[in-house]
Amino acid sequence: MSNNWIKHANAGVAELMPYQPGKPVEELERELGISDIVKLASNENPLGLSPKAAQAIENACSELTRYPDANGFYLKQKLSEKLGCDDNQLTLGNGSNEVLEILFRTFVGEGGEVIFDAHAFIVYQLLTQSCGATAVKTPSTDWGHDLDAMLAAITDKTKLICIANPNNPTGTFIDGESLKAFIDKVPSHILVVLDEAYDEYLSAEQRSRGVAWLKQYPNLCVSRTFSKAYGLAGLRVGYLVASTEITDLLNRVREPFNCNSLALAGAEAVLSDEEYLAKGIELNNREMARFEAYFGERNIPYIPSVANFITIEVGQAGDFYQKLLKKGVIVRPIAGYGMPSHLRVSIGLESENSRFMQAFDEILAE
Repeated sequence: MSNNWIKHANAGVAELMPYQPGKPVEELERELGISDIVKLASNENPLGLSPKAAQAIENACSELTRYPDANGFYLKQKLSEKLGCDDNQLTLGNGSNEVLEILFRTFVGEGGEVIFDAHAFIVYQLLTQSCGATAVKTPSTDWGHDLDAMLAAITDKTKLICIANPNNPTGTFIDGESLKAFIDKVPSHILVVLDEAYDEYLSAEQRSRGVAWLKQYPNLCVSRTFSKAYGLAGLRVGYLVASTEITDLLNRVREPFNCNSLALAGAEAVLSDEEYLAKGIELNNREMARFEAYFGERNIPYIPSVANFITIEVGQAGDFYQKLLKKGVIVRPIAGYGMPSHLRVSIGLESENSRFMQAFDEILAE
């Protein structure tokens, strides 16, 4: 006899749908009986590890019997220098997902509301439900955030407003002037979270001034990650920048030693590897233009993107995904984001993108 444990779970958890990660490439190759699969599904940096990060990680291996620096002292020092903030404004996490979770656990509870776009990063929905709060999804405009709709959705129960800029999975972007005008209108007791996981891929003119705005808006928080442009997805390290008051509260909730020693060493090193960052951005810009030309020539609708992925409309996306999979190309179906007709395609190496294009053309010709 067993208990029906779902009845004993916290409110909101019972209705959650677990995040569905893709299978390991090796397992898919075994299942499908193919080799040399190309993965363009998770918006990872295709260049591989930064040489500076690789060396720092190797050096850190000799100390793996010791606990990591619980405060991330040296990484915070480098980040504060780069961002122009104090180190006591930084919260480190096991990826930016964890710092967002810490923020939700600190400020969102049962009866609260969290506002985000209808096609926003799926983690916002998961975190909201797990806290027993209500998700308030606002409609998109041209697949991007409708800031007026978000303002109209504010009630006396609103705790957080989440804005991913650029947005995942659409790749859309909000200019700084519009974003600042929006924050001006949000009541000062409501937290505005700018999720800038893809900020490094923006042009110098587009790059967010979110961290600089913190002095003007104490209700603003900015999250970023080392998983994308910095190429440390497998080590999971991210951070959140906020006022010292908010940061103090977050670090009361944060688990000790939540960032491992290799992640801290790799992140600290890659911050100094400007050549690696520039090379990745150049590759992304060049291959993004190639994808746009490719889809344009075939009249495949796509959402203009400023991130390291492009989202396309293909009708029966689930079927199209399976056909690509059988040809050894993994992309991401995004029905869970309210986009059942779309596929998200990460920007890979030139050779990987060519494999995708070849497979895509073969399917179109069937």
